[in-house]
Formats: sequence, structure tokens, C-alpha cells
Amino acid sequence: MPFKITAIRARYPRLAELALALGGFGIGTSEFVIMGLMERVAGDLSVSAADVGYAISAYALGVVVGAPLISALAARVPRRTLLISLMLVFALGNIASALAPGFWSFVALRFIAGLPHGAYFGVAALVAAAAVPIEERARAVSRVMLGLTTAIVIGAPLATWAGQWMGWQFAFHAVGVIAFITMGMIRLFVPRQPHDVEASPKRELTALVKQRVLFTLGVASIGFGGMFAVFSYVVPTLRAQADMPEVVGPWVLAIFGIGGILGNLIGARAADKNLMKAVPRILLWCLIVQTGFYFAANNLYTGILFVGLVGTSMALGPALQTRLMDVAGDAQTMAASMNHAAFNCANALGAYLAGVTIKAGATWSSSGLVGAALALGGIVVFYIGLRMEKRSDRRKALKMNSNAD
Repeated sequence: MPFKITAIRARYPRLAELALALGGFGIGTSEFVIMGLMERVAGDLSVSAADVGYAISAYALGVVVGAPLISALAARVPRRTLLISLMLVFALGNIASALAPGFWSFVALRFIAGLPHGAYFGVAALVAAAAVPIEERARAVSRVMLGLTTAIVIGAPLATWAGQWMGWQFAFHAVGVIAFITMGMIRLFVPRQPHDVEASPKRELTALVKQRVLFTLGVASIGFGGMFAVFSYVVPTLRAQADMPEVVGPWVLAIFGIGGILGNLIGARAADKNLMKAVPRILLWCLIVQTGFYFAANNLYTGILFVGLVGTSMALGPALQTRLMDVAGDAQTMAASMNHAAFNCANALGAYLAGVTIKAGATWSSSGLVGAALALGGIVVFYIGLRMEKRSDRRKALKMNSNAD
């Protein structure tokens, strides 16, 4: 039986969801805009475009470190207070990123900006899921994550255009402003949540030793990496292999985001219908479209088409978030936050492996083959975990029968 979180209903639930989604919009804009401004950042900080992948990986590493650390240390902090605090750190981290004097200080500040990411989405997802019937949880989570995918359609392209005209630093200043607005909206529209008096760092950390939680996080860390392998280098790939003009770059990000929104909505419905069938089917789809990108990237039109198809890989998000809610037991905050840490492990892994492959002399579109390999890895991890889960259930059933006799 899935764990159900108690929560106080919002007086204006749609505005509460909008407030939570706006935070996701700011986070998504910050995370993805750098893909469109990669060459601008590289030129200004005197490094190669491939080297900017280190900044992407640093942000992702910040999410990975921040999610368990914040979830454990803030176990007893009321959820609304925690959400506002996380947005404050996020705002300051992005404004500081814009003021970085050099490349490695920029990389370090992207790490700091990433620290609140996982905990914010984890707590926001719990607040949203608690407010709906159990059979609608994935769709509630998807509405919060819609802020993230909308950022790819609107936030990242607009920030990219602005960054091309006014300097890449402007994009990160704008994200800081969005974060401050989010803080105000959460204070106004998200109800005060009572803290769990039984919560503790030790209880939250139990999520990290649950086999089903670990395998779900493994699927996210590896399987989702394929999307990031492609997306991290999509603009320089199409510029190098399909002669794409720089001005088209924001449109490419928007098309990826449209694919992300469609994937998010379809994936949520599939997860609510049959969660355990949805996950491997989505991963198989990821493998197919990421392989297709490798062959499509030499032509601008087919390349852009497959960028949108790769974006539908976002379907994996609601499915895995819901799965973690089902298997986390009392350690809900940790598990929900670690889902986004796992996605950013995937971000770091995908960006790193694709960057290493490209710097070794492979074509830019080889990121699609790296992505396909990671999607296949996610499928393998899923079925290994499922097999071990069934084996564990059989052992428990035999033990219960033995005790009954």
C-alpha cells in the first residue's frame, strides 16, 4: 500500500500549484539555459564549448550532494519554510554565478546553485501529491514538474535570446528574480504544513538502504542520462553538422521543451494506469529516439525533429517519482528529493560521457549513441531490480508461511 502524506489543503489550490511550478520554472531555466549559451560562456571565459560541460556537471553534482544533505538536516523543518529557504539559496547562487570572475569560480558557483534543486522538487512533489486522491498522484507530480518542462519551452529560449543580446550573465540574474518572486508566492498561497514530530535525519536516511529505492534511483541515474547526453550538446551539434544558424538555437530548445511537456503528460497518465509497465516502455522509447538522433543530426530539419522526440524522454520523471513514493515508507522527503538527485546524476553522467566521446574525436552527434547506451543500461537495471524484488517477496512469503505452520 503506497504511503500517504497528510497535508493541509490550500485555500487557493491552483495558485499554490502555480507557486510550486514557478519555482520549477526558475530551476529549469537555470539548468537548461546554459545549453543555449554554451558558446557565449566559453568565449567570455576563454575555454572550449566542450569544457562548459564541466559547469553543467558541477550543477548536477550540487543537486546530488544537496538532496540527501538537506533532506536529512531539514527533516523537522515545516515544508513551506523549507521551500522558501531553498528558493533563497537558489536565488543567491544564480546571481553569484552571473558575477563569477573566471571559469572555475563559475563552475564552483554552479555547484552551489544546484544544492537546493533536488530538495525543492522533492518537497514540492510531496505537497502536491498529498492534496489529491491516490490514483491521481502522478498527475499531481507532473503539474509541479510542468514548471520544469515549461522552462525548456519558454524560460530557456527567452533567457538564451536575452543572453545573446545582453550577455549570458543576464540570464542568471533573471533566474534570481524568478526565485524571489517564487518565495513570495509560496508564502502567500502554499499553506503552512505542520512538521513531523517523529521526523529525524536517521529516519530520512533509511531511504538510502532500501533495495527498491536504490534500484529506482539507479534507473533514473543511468536511464535518464541519455536525454542529457544529447541535450547538453544539441546546439553545437546542429551548428557543426547541420550548419544551423546561431539564431535558431533558442527554437531548438523550445522544441525540446515541447517534447518534454508532451512526454511529462503522457508519462504521468501511463504511470497512473500501470506504473511497472510504464517505466521499461519509456526507456525503450528513449533508446530508439536517441539512436535516431545520431543519424538525423546531419540535416537541420530531421535533427530538430529528433530533438523534440528526445525531449519526450521527460516521460520517465513522473513514473519514477511515483514509484519512489510507493517504496520509501516513512522516508518520503529523502526519497522524493533523491529522485531529482538521481536525474542530475544522469545529467552529470550524460554530459560527461558525451563530452569525453566528442573530445576523443567522435562526431558531435555521437552523443545520441552514448544516450542509447545509457537508456539500455536503465532497462537492465530496472529488470535486475524487479527480479530481486520478486525474489525478496517470495522469501518473505515463505517465511510467513513457515511461521504460520
